[in-house]
Amino acid sequence: MSASTIRVICYYNGHIVRTKTDVEYEGSETRIVPLKIPIECTFQELIDMIYSKTIIDKRRFKLVLICKYPLRNGNRFQPFEVRDDSSVREMLDLVNTTTIEEIELFIKVVRVKAQLNQCVGGHEDVFVRNHDNVAQFDYGCGPSSGPVPDTGLNADDEDSADEEPNDEYGEDVDDECDGADADVEVGRHASFLRAFNQALENEQGVYVSAQAPSCDVSNHPDDETLDESSPVTYHLPPTPQFQHVENLDIAVASCWTPWVQPTTGNSSGEFVIGQVFNSKSDLQEAAKIYSIKAHQEYVVVASTKKLLVLRCKKAEECHCPWKLRAMVIKDTSLFVINKYTGPHNCVNPCLNRDHHQLDSQLVSTHIKALIQAQFTLSTAAIQASVMEKWGYQISYKKALDGKHKAIRQLFGDFSQSYTQLPRLFLGIEQSNPGGAVVWKTCETNMPNTEIFQFVFWSFKPSIEGFQHCRPVMSIDGTHLYGKYKGKLLIAMGCDGNNQLFPLAFAITEGENNDSWGWFLACIRNHVTQRPGICVISDRHPGIMAAMVDPHLGWATPFAYHRICMRHFASNFMTRFKDKILKNLVCRAALASTERKFKKHMNTIGRINSGALQWLEAVPFQLWALSHDGGRRYGLMTTNISEVFNSVLKGARSLPVTALVLLTFFRLNGYFVARREVGANRLASTEQFTPYVDAQI
Repeated sequence: MSASTIRVICYYNGHIVRTKTDVEYEGSETRIVPLKIPIECTFQELIDMIYSKTIIDKRRFKLVLICKYPLRNGNRFQPFEVRDDSSVREMLDLVNTTTIEEIELFIKVVRVKAQLNQCVGGHEDVFVRNHDNVAQFDYGCGPSSGPVPDTGLNADDEDSADEEPNDEYGEDVDDECDGADADVEVGRHASFLRAFNQALENEQGVYVSAQAPSCDVSNHPDDETLDESSPVTYHLPPTPQFQHVENLDIAVASCWTPWVQPTTGNSSGEFVIGQVFNSKSDLQEAAKIYSIKAHQEYVVVASTKKLLVLRCKKAEECHCPWKLRAMVIKDTSLFVINKYTGPHNCVNPCLNRDHHQLDSQLVSTHIKALIQAQFTLSTAAIQASVMEKWGYQISYKKALDGKHKAIRQLFGDFSQSYTQLPRLFLGIEQSNPGGAVVWKTCETNMPNTEIFQFVFWSFKPSIEGFQHCRPVMSIDGTHLYGKYKGKLLIAMGCDGNNQLFPLAFAITEGENNDSWGWFLACIRNHVTQRPGICVISDRHPGIMAAMVDPHLGWATPFAYHRICMRHFASNFMTRFKDKILKNLVCRAALASTERKFKKHMNTIGRINSGALQWLEAVPFQLWALSHDGGRRYGLMTTNISEVFNSVLKGARSLPVTALVLLTFFRLNGYFVARREVGANRLASTEQFTPYVDAQI
């Protein structure tokens, strides 16, 4: 490196990861480009040099430059945005003012939004004049009835597109977009968090006051994800915001359509030549809604990234002329209808109970807002909603597939959620240090690949706060209802105001000796080492075995095991099926003195001696308050665990990443609200909690 140049290492095609002390650039496809930057380089010269070396399309993407900037107090780094000439000089001067020999520059690639005041392909007008000749349909449907827009494709392109093979089943073919953009992925995660926070408020607004904006459930949730990379001559409204289910009908609107409330293209509900859609998926959705409302069906003649051709399903049978042809506008994702014949003239429309175009993708769009409002929306409710909306009875499988697609769009993919789980926990640990995350996996023959078994997590406020709670802990397990079954294990405490205190969580393959022993060992090693803790649970064999295992730290006298009275009474009812005896068992368990306890036990013995023998076989200190020795602090059930289970009920049918985030947001809401209440009581010179004051 000469004295007149500075060596700069540019990173791109990845993402920036920031910690308290460092800034790194990560990504499986990260690329590095070394540059020699002149000392007198300007910001524009630097940008041009990066464009030329990285071969990033200047017309479609803009660059955001982040420098890894060293701080003077120790070996710490922070991001520094390079945005003008002065910041470029500040960056290059680091070689002279610090000990670093080369500069690390992180490049964030941002898609350029469409400039709506320019033209397409250098043409002054998008549409041909009304007096221009209009071509006939290639498949012999006669002349079109309106102007044909210039799609930017030449005749050879159209002919080659027509030669695509037909879809014999007449189903839409969804094509994948070429390439991938890091900022699109970032936008997708941001959209997920907004959707999650909105759903969180709808489901249990009393627990968390999310500050994120309301969820945008349009086809393009984030501006960064819009693929409108080329300018156009007309002002195109965005894809409809399906905030309410009623707005689903308004799938298309264009500025040149004069109708106040268009249903598809005009007041009669028909498409029009020259009508533009934001994407191919928008056009497909509009065609589906049109066909459902008309009680007609179509088949797909051709479907590629540049072309979509539809015709009536009864074209040969009834000689129906309905056909639609649309093509992509060059260098954009916009689709324009250039040939159309309609409406249908079929004599027998579709009278089936189901409709071919009413597929799971359309169902998912319809129920997305409903899923946000209620995680646990049943399949039967989805079928009823579709019937009310369109008058068709869809199958159970189609409704279930639509629900899974809506959940995947809002909260991520079930399969990928387990792959994303380590990164999620890493982010939580970095932003909230002091917590605990423990993994248990199985090794495989494939390198860098392990099979998930268990994961345990607890947050720092829970670990520190439990030191000031009663030495009582309730544990319970509940089912996960998503695509992949499993168990969620929960440990809860009880604070000084007699409120539940979330302590620890784990996701396991099931409830057994191994999972419960591992969960309790994680609590003992990473959450609390307090002696004499009372653990309340049901009589699951895995819990019973773990509580007497001397190697796990929960055997007496280090801890004391107690049985939930409600579960114990339920076990008794299953064995003897007598409600009177069950009530007497509950009275005996709740008796505060041994005299009352013996009285109820004698009554049970007189009614059924076998029931008395069954009760006496279980040590009294496990289930009777009078023999407890004060370990329970009056807590007779695992209700504090089951209450939190009900809080998580909806999320148990979501991907595991959403479930983990829900525990994070719930606990954040708990601790923020209770800290404010505690601070207010201390400020008013109150010495005790409201619960203690009421008891006094």
